[in-house]
Amino acid sequence: MRHLRLPAIAFAIGTLLAPPAAHADVDGILNVSYDIARELYAAIDQQFTTDYQTEHGRALKVDQSHAGSSKQARAILEGLQADVVTFNQVTDVEVLAQNGFVAPDWQTKLPNNASPYYSLPAFVVRAGNPKDIRNWGDLARDDVKVVFPNPKTSGNGRYTYLAARAWANHEFGGDEEKVTDYLKKVFANVPVFDTGGRAATTTFAERGIGDVLITFEAELSAIAKQYGPDKVTPVVPPVSLLAEFPVAVVDKVVDARGSRPEAEAYLNYLYTPAAQDIIVSFGNRVNDDAVMAAHADQFPKVELYTVEDEFGGWQKATEEHFSDGGLIDDVFVAQ
Repeated sequence: MRHLRLPAIAFAIGTLLAPPAAHADVDGILNVSYDIARELYAAIDQQFTTDYQTEHGRALKVDQSHAGSSKQARAILEGLQADVVTFNQVTDVEVLAQNGFVAPDWQTKLPNNASPYYSLPAFVVRAGNPKDIRNWGDLARDDVKVVFPNPKTSGNGRYTYLAARAWANHEFGGDEEKVTDYLKKVFANVPVFDTGGRAATTTFAERGIGDVLITFEAELSAIAKQYGPDKVTPVVPPVSLLAEFPVAVVDKVVDARGSRPEAEAYLNYLYTPAAQDIIVSFGNRVNDDAVMAAHADQFPKVELYTVEDEFGGWQKATEEHFSDGGLIDDVFVAQ
């Protein structure tokens, strides 16, 4: 099976953390992120602020804001003063770029298309997997209830929809009628659409709704640890979709606040070995070969489709699937 790997990146921590000499110091920045990344960035922030103070001899506070990725992008457009964004889908950063909040070439400013880590949609089932849910085809069965957030409001949900569609495209040889019929069955099996990934996890794990939760692989170990093996079992399907987690400086805000050096130091820090180790410890995959080799047993091999190969890139996918009257609206008819 094909397993996508990107080039390893190595940086000097001192260079990444060092801001330009001439600027007015700020005492804090705001990272606006997606809703299931709270614990990840709490851990990163703790290490970053410690290392930053050691390097610069002054404290820097990092505040966090978490909600559905698309909701966060809209909040920034409406005035939320984000210095940086750490989202879970490219389209939400693109919205900011199109509205002059982020540089048009933001993906070239950091390695790996400005994505310091990646993941893939995977499953959480009831303890012991009583319904033997293993792959995407199982989600359309009459006896399976599926929980994932609304693709209209959540990057997590969009990845789930696209992963299921990519699987179906290959399974049914590109037969659009069969693909649509499959997706209608999957969406008809969803008892409730939450607005974000964290709410969907609560619906499944605490409210006891559904037979399978679809979320990022990075969430599997945390959910299993929180709720215990007597309640949930993680399942990684044999094929899935590459989910990149793009980051960017919000130029319009940092230029007004004078916080660009601190914002850039924060995002560059995400690529350092110290941060990459933390990121992997939360179940994400990274492009640092040495870090991944040290955690090889943690990640099963998965054939990963990409949005570029399967859907012609995010812009085309958004226009064809997620815009008003897009293909996803045909699927929601089943609701």
